[in-house]
Amino acid sequence: MHWIDIGANVTHDSFTLDRDAVIERARAAGVVQLMVTGADLASSEAALQLAALHPRSLFATAGVHPHHASQLKREDLATLRALLRRPEVVAAGECGLDFYRNYSPRDAQLRAFEWQLELASECGKPLFLHQRDAHAEFLAVLRAHRVTELRGVAHCFTGDAAQLDDYLGLGLSIGITGWFCDERRGAHLAALVPRIPADRLLLETDAPYLLPRNLKPPPASRRNEPMFLPHIGRAVAAARAETPEVCAANSTANARALFGLTPLPDTELR
Repeated sequence: MHWIDIGANVTHDSFTLDRDAVIERARAAGVVQLMVTGADLASSEAALQLAALHPRSLFATAGVHPHHASQLKREDLATLRALLRRPEVVAAGECGLDFYRNYSPRDAQLRAFEWQLELASECGKPLFLHQRDAHAEFLAVLRAHRVTELRGVAHCFTGDAAQLDDYLGLGLSIGITGWFCDERRGAHLAALVPRIPADRLLLETDAPYLLPRNLKPPPASRRNEPMFLPHIGRAVAAARAETPEVCAANSTANARALFGLTPLPDTELR
């Protein structure tokens, strides 16, 4: 079985000492390709550089997370545009709205989000989207920018049935993380995951965050890694009453179709 992790923060400081080993462990676990998330200009550049070191195996996103929205100035858009035009960068984001933390003022979040939607359209890149406690405003911005023509993924979906229907109605794919494996916060997703069309399901770890709570034994570091993606995939497959092989095949094909990921040659998968 082959899996693709569409969202891992592999440039995070927690991976500094063993980043290469983390990538190798993922590969050994069957995670043959992964997307390295950019959350601000610096981490987007770092994600690009890491992807360039691992052609066809690692890819990057480039964007500014709503937590950092107040840092994005109009004069920075040329830098972000240049990143989005690189072939290693396969999505615009992580971008969106987060009214749960409000680390950046809401007006700054809205402005940065709209700028990034415009750049995604200009550069022809799909969206890697973040939303927390801002669904109505998030939906309004996406509809105003005709997101159905852009395509993208609702990253780390944790919402309810109405939100799922809204995102599917916009043509978005749905990213499921280890949140699904948390009986305290993610139990409601068991009834929603089967409603995701087979051609819209994507899987991600959001490493080093969101370590699956039902992972036995848990790593001593409590750090999530891309190698744990098959664990999430097996749980999702069980909820969908399908085999892990089907879940892996579908989610992998979906990631490649949405983000234009070129499959690795068979000789590199052995």
